[in-house]
Amino acid sequence: MKLGVFDSGYGGLTILKNIRAALPHYDYIYLGDNARAPYGPRSFDVIYQYTLQAVRALFEKDCQLVILACNTASAKALRTIQQCDLPRIAPERRVLGVIRPTVEAVPQLTKTAHIGILATQGTVSSRSYQLELKNIAPDISVTALPCPMWVPLVEYGATETPGADYFVSERIETLLAKDPLIDTIVLGCTHYPLLLPTIKRHVPKNIKVIEQGTLVATSLANYLQRHVEQADKLSQEGTCNYFTTEQPENFATAAVNFIGAEQPQAFQIELG
Repeated sequence: MKLGVFDSGYGGLTILKNIRAALPHYDYIYLGDNARAPYGPRSFDVIYQYTLQAVRALFEKDCQLVILACNTASAKALRTIQQCDLPRIAPERRVLGVIRPTVEAVPQLTKTAHIGILATQGTVSSRSYQLELKNIAPDISVTALPCPMWVPLVEYGATETPGADYFVSERIETLLAKDPLIDTIVLGCTHYPLLLPTIKRHVPKNIKVIEQGTLVATSLANYLQRHVEQADKLSQEGTCNYFTTEQPENFATAAVNFIGAEQPQAFQIELG
């Protein structure tokens, strides 16, 4: 059995890269629903249906554990899949998200107890970060702001352009104007690390900028240590296969920007 990693597009590759660095011996399957991306502006029901289709596809490819490496899918589909679908379709398998591991790290990072979340409209509208933080650190103040132009900037390889500089600076200025006490900013979308050099140019030095990749990788390693019954089912040949709903050639070309390695061989898959 393998570890599955799903994202609506390419951003989940930043999560996969960190997970493979931390746990290189396992076998992985990455699935990107690139033909239907982005998920951010879509409705709750559509995101849930698309995510469930992807989870089923990864189960059919012998994935024991699936990571939703997509904040929008984690926010709008994870809980329903965990509570309603898994008991019915695959009670022995698991689906995890990226929001909870991120939230669990935040209380140790902020000193002012004021944090900012930069994410897609879907993630912001779900209020998932606020709800999760309320459960573990209710005193932390959360200001969330959607960044609708950031994913297209990354997808089109325009992260170091005047347009990127403008849209990044405008969002950060707006966020800090809403709450000047923010000392920690969470990048609540897996695409956003590719904008990190531009983001850091516009964020004051005293404010931490948090990426999710290492947090999710550490959380998964801890999970597998605590759930030996899951870890024991996973094969350990160090392989990784890539699937996309887009043309494989397009995926392979774009994926290089996210994984920082040679073009991966990708295979096309249909969801639905």
